[in-house]
Parts: sequence; structure tokens; C-alpha cells
Amino acid sequence: MQKIAVIGAGAWGTALALQAARAGGEVALWARDATRAAAMQERRENTAHLPGWTLPAAITVTADPAAAVAGAGLVLLVIPAQHMARVLEGFPAALPPALVAAKGVTAEGHRLPLETLALARPGLAAGVLSGPNFAAEVAAGLPAAAIIASTEASLREAAIQRLATPGFRLYGQEDAVGAQVGGAAKNVIAIAAGAVMGAGLGENARAALVTRGIAEIGRLALALGGRMETVSGLSGLGDLLLTCTGPGSRNFSLGFALGQGQTLKNILAARNSVTEGVATAPALLARAESVGVEMPITRAVSEVLQGRHDVVSAMRALMGRPLRAE
Repeated sequence: MQKIAVIGAGAWGTALALQAARAGGEVALWARDATRAAAMQERRENTAHLPGWTLPAAITVTADPAAAVAGAGLVLLVIPAQHMARVLEGFPAALPPALVAAKGVTAEGHRLPLETLALARPGLAAGVLSGPNFAAEVAAGLPAAAIIASTEASLREAAIQRLATPGFRLYGQEDAVGAQVGGAAKNVIAIAAGAVMGAGLGENARAALVTRGIAEIGRLALALGGRMETVSGLSGLGDLLLTCTGPGSRNFSLGFALGQGQTLKNILAARNSVTEGVATAPALLARAESVGVEMPITRAVSEVLQGRHDVVSAMRALMGRPLRAE
């Protein structure tokens, strides 16, 4: 069996570890907290983030960075975008080829995940795993699809061979920029979609918002060197649809709670997992502004999160923008 290291033992990291084992690999799953890693290794379950799924014998849980990547031919980085650089500081300088399976834009520097990785590990062969996937469904082996985006053809091929199964279909492509923009921006649009529904503004408003959200994502992806066909694919439109409609979406549910009048502080205090769109919204807006791209929905979400507008007034401002051709 070929070893795969999965860095990050949240729900999505655990689900990907289960998928890698299902595909026939030996897996090292790295958890930051040593006590939690030991408990997962002994109990064979991630009770904190993905309860109910037994870890097979092919998965070893460890808090030792060197042990996690030793002998691995592929690393999956499933660390929140805001913490990736700091976490990588604890890992060996030489890493195997890596796929980033996290979505977001850093608050500091406004970087996409592969840009963060390139600064931390210059020259490392890397790519992105992205798509419309809820962790629990991938863990259960339900039908799903995703993309492996990288300019390195050998990495794409190797990753597909090591992770794909009949129930988890993977497509290779080169546009890692478009995939990252889609993965980051969909979380922000999902907060807006949830807020609209939580405020009782209706399905028409959500449909319009999601559609215009795709336009925003496309403008930024093109400005950064991505492709429009990527935005209309699994890592763009597919991920956006899931996140804006699925009840299991953390970003949609956060927006829904905001729309109902709950405070951001109270919503976050009740959660034990990261809602990436909260930190991504202002960073994504800043990145867009740096290349002259207009993102009104992202701006509205940022203002709601910062307490400058409530949901209804933010929606009113969006609807009151100057009329123009689509």
C-alpha cells in the first residue's frame, strides 16, 4: 500500500483519510493535539468532528509531524487557510507532493492556499482538491465527485490513482487558480444565501443572489488568471450550489442564523469547527479590490459580519444598485 499523509483531523480531513483508506492506501492522519490524537487512535473514531465512523486499521492517527509524513508519497493539507503557514512550520522542510483541500483567503496578505504553500515550501509540487463535498457523505461512501487541479500532470494522475474509487469520481485539470477562487468565494456567497433565507426574504432572492454570485466569482477568477469553465464546473458552480442549499453547510447555517437576528459572536461561540467564510469575506474583498474587480455581494457580507449593516438593509443596498445590462 502507498502511504498518504492527511494533515488536519477535522471532519473533512477525517473523511479524506477514510476515502484514501477505501481506495487502498495506508494513511497517517495528523491531529494537532496529542491527547486527541491518542484518543482517536485508541477509540478508532473522531468523536469531536465526525462521530459515528470507524477508522479502519489502515489509518494511523498521530500528533508527530515527522512520523505523519515519513514514507508518504502524497500529502493532503486539510488545514484552515488562516492557519496553514503556522502549522507547516512544525513539519519537516522536505515534504512529498501536496494537495491542498482547504478553501479560503488569508486575512494577512490576502493569499490563496497555494500561494501560502508556495511561500512556506518553495518549489514543492502542489495542487488543489476541491468540489461539492460534505464530509459526512464522503465518509459514508455516498456518490461524490471532485477535481484535482494542478499544473503538474504527474501529480494529478498520481492523486487520482490514489484517491479515486467508483463512489468518489475525480477529474484532473490544470486551473488551480480558478478552483481556489471558487472554493473561497462560495463560502462567502453561502453566508449571503443563508442570511436571505433566515431573514425570510424568499427563494427568489436566494436564486438571484447565487446566480449573481457566480458572476462575481468568474470576474475574480479571470482577473487572477483562472478560467471561466472552471467556475462553471465542480469547484465553482457545483460547490456553490451545495453550500448555498445544503442544510449541512456551516456557512449557510451561519448566514441563516444572522438573518434570524443572532449575533456573530454567539453563533461562533456555539461551534467547534471553523466557518471559513467569516475570515474569507473581507480578505476576498481586499484581494478583489487589489485587481480592480467589483464584488458587491462579498462586500455586503463583509459589512454584515462587521456589524455595519443588518441583513435586510444590506439586501436593500444590493437591490438598489444602478440598473445595467446583465
